[in-house]
Amino acid sequence: MTIREVRVMDPSTGRDEVTDIVIENGRVASIGPAPGGGRSINGRGLVAAPGLVDVHVHFRDPGQTYKEDLETGACAALCGGVTAVVCMANTRPPVDSVDTLRDILTRAQRLPVRLYQAAAVTKGLSGRELCDFEALRAAGAACFTDDGIPLADGSVAFAAMCEAAKADAVLSLHEEDPAFLWDAGVNAGKAARALGLRGAPAVAEDALVARDCMLALHTGARVHIQHVSSALSVEMVRAAKRLGARVSAEATPHHFSLTEDAVPLHGTNAKMNPPLRTAKDRDAIRQGLSDGTIEIIATDHAPHAAKEKALPFEQAPSGIIGLETSLSLGLTHLVHPGVLTLMQLLERMSAGPARVFGLDAGKLREGGIADLVLFDPSEEWQVKSFGSKSSNSPFLGGVLRGRVHYVVSGGAVYAGTTRI
Repeated sequence: MTIREVRVMDPSTGRDEVTDIVIENGRVASIGPAPGGGRSINGRGLVAAPGLVDVHVHFRDPGQTYKEDLETGACAALCGGVTAVVCMANTRPPVDSVDTLRDILTRAQRLPVRLYQAAAVTKGLSGRELCDFEALRAAGAACFTDDGIPLADGSVAFAAMCEAAKADAVLSLHEEDPAFLWDAGVNAGKAARALGLRGAPAVAEDALVARDCMLALHTGARVHIQHVSSALSVEMVRAAKRLGARVSAEATPHHFSLTEDAVPLHGTNAKMNPPLRTAKDRDAIRQGLSDGTIEIIATDHAPHAAKEKALPFEQAPSGIIGLETSLSLGLTHLVHPGVLTLMQLLERMSAGPARVFGLDAGKLREGGIADLVLFDPSEEWQVKSFGSKSSNSPFLGGVLRGRVHYVVSGGAVYAGTTRI
C-alpha cells in the first residue's frame, strides 16, 4: 500500500513534508517519493501522523460490557484515529491480580488496535492494601492506577509511590479529595446552584495535586496527574516540574473545550469527575497545554448506557465518551484558534503520551510499525453516531473541524471500522 502526496508529520522528529509513504508487511517501508503501481490511497490534502495514543480509557471489560467491551472500544478508537490505548483498572473484578491482567491482555491480542492495560494500586480499589507491583509489572501492567477513586490516605499514596519508584512504573492518579466532594460531577458554582446542589469545588482537586506533587518530589516516583480541571492545579504541576519532580499531567478534550455552562445545555452528558469548571480554569488548561506543563491529551473515555444517563442528575453516573471526537476537538478548540500548532497537538496526542508511559508507539518512521492516522485538519463534520456501544457525549449533534479519513493499524487500513 502506498499513500501518495500526503503531508507527513511526525512530532517525535519534527518531520513535516509532503511526500509518499509505502507500507509493507505491517511496517513503514519507506517515506519519500515512491514508484507508481500497486494499491494506493490519494493523500492529497490530508495529514499523515502517528496513530494517536490515549493513555486513559475505560472499556468496561470485564464486568460491565453492556456499556462497552474490548471490541467496541477498539472500534471507537479506530473511528477517532487512535491506534494505542491504556485501559484503566476499575473493571469488575478490578485488575488487581495477575490472572485478571493476563486474561485482558490475551483477549486484546485479536483487537485491531494495541491495548495496554493498567493495574490497580490497591487490592479491590480499597485505598488500603497495595497490590503486588512487581508481579503485575512483570505480567505486563502498563501503569498503576485506582482511577475513579482517589488515594485519600496520604500514607498509602506515599507507599504506592515508593513501590512505583522501585518498579520504575508510572503511578496515574485521580485527584479529588472525598472530604470536599459534596456533590460529585458538577462544579461548585453557578451550575451546581441551578441544580440545587453544592457541587465539587476545585479545592478537592487542588489539595491532592499539591500533596502528590510534593510526595513525588520526595520519593522520585513517576507521578501522572489525570484529567486536570483546575487553574491552580495547572500552576502546581508547573511549580513541581520546576522543582525537579517527575510529574506529568493530562487534559481531556472536554476540559479544554467546555465550561460549567455546558451543564444546563447537556444535563448528565456534561456530568463528569472532575467536573467542568469556569472559563478561567479552561483557559489555564489551554495555556498549560501550550507551554508544555500539560504534555498529554487523554480522553477518559467513559461509556455509560442511555438508561443510566437518563437518571436524575444526582443519580446518573459521571463520565462521557471521547475517543471519536478527541482529535477534532483539539483541532477545533486548540489549533484553529492558535492555542497550539498542529505539530504541538500531535505531540500531545501521540509522541508525548507514548514517551511518558514508555510505550512503543507515537512515532512515524521508516522500519517502524505502521500505525498512522490520515485526516483533513479543516474539514467540517457533524457528530451523528459513534462506533462505541454508548453515546453519552455533549458533542453529539455538534459540528467540529478536522475529520479522520483513514487509520492504518499494524499495516491494516481502515475507513471508520471497515477494513479496506
